[in-house]
Amino acid sequence: MSGRRSRGGATGRLAVALAAVGALTAGAGVWATVTEGGDDCLPDARLVAPCGAWWGAYVPYDRDGSLVRPVRAFERKIGRRLDLVYTYHDMSGTALDGTLLTDDEKALGRDRMLMLAWESTVWTEPHHENWTETQLGWRDLASGKYDAELLDPQIRRVKAYGKRVFLSFDQEADARVDEGAGTPEEYVAAYRHLRDRFRALGADNVVWVWTVSGYLGAADRMERLYPGDDYVDWIGMDQYNYYLCHDSTSWLDFESSQRPSYEWLRARISADKPLMLAEFATAPDPRRPDRQRDWYARIPETAPDLPAAKAYVHWNRAVPGPDCDLTVNEGPALEGYRTAGRDPYFRQPLPAR
Repeated sequence: MSGRRSRGGATGRLAVALAAVGALTAGAGVWATVTEGGDDCLPDARLVAPCGAWWGAYVPYDRDGSLVRPVRAFERKIGRRLDLVYTYHDMSGTALDGTLLTDDEKALGRDRMLMLAWESTVWTEPHHENWTETQLGWRDLASGKYDAELLDPQIRRVKAYGKRVFLSFDQEADARVDEGAGTPEEYVAAYRHLRDRFRALGADNVVWVWTVSGYLGAADRMERLYPGDDYVDWIGMDQYNYYLCHDSTSWLDFESSQRPSYEWLRARISADKPLMLAEFATAPDPRRPDRQRDWYARIPETAPDLPAAKAYVHWNRAVPGPDCDLTVNEGPALEGYRTAGRDPYFRQPLPAR
């Protein structure tokens, strides 16, 4: 999660939707989901859209615990339905944060895709509000210690859901090594064990995303963390333009913030797997608000030149610190994000299941 970078992540670690066309009725408006290319653009078994890319976001819960309401409110702001809603869970097994899938997720999943990030931790606060947690440990997870109590019940819930979902296990694992989760080799064992448990229980409706920060200062570590082509369907990365949020004097436009990690992952991890911008955003430039608008508005210009990037998932949550508002809820950021989301490249027909 992006909060991990607020303690020294991604670029900041240098210092450290609808069967094909649907209608959304939400408050003041009704929007149709525009599709381009007809049946030739239908996604494959791995949920790869051949004619463009998915447009998604992580949207925080309301204070009263609703996810449906804030997602629909966000969609009203941006003028379209999201293709993909990204949510995060711990392994507490609790109804609040440790249940795959919640009733709100199921409701949103009727006409959107879902991506579940499942963390081998127990969060201290609801919805990981202050980013504190207890590590369960990759070694114990790989050993099967938590199968009966924690893993298997949730795996059966995902299986019962039936519809395909994206799932990322311990995203940004390159940062978690330093947080005490274990070694890269223990992560690989835990990742493989988790996927093997899904297979053993017949939960074959999961598309597996291996997500790292993409921070190239951790290149050697990221290579050691890769579970192997047989265990990974998509490769994800979380890259940002933090600018003043991380005391940088260099403003990175969208392409400059994404291309180096994109090219490294294609060259060193896999040239065949689809790639997901599993979290992306830009901090503002308080002296030049137009920069934030243009950062988003110009994404469609760059997207065709990053052809393996098949999903763009915005992190719509501020992180602690001055000049660290990563949201697109208002102002120039919203204007630019709305413009990008209207582009045909991000208007693909969603799968029926």
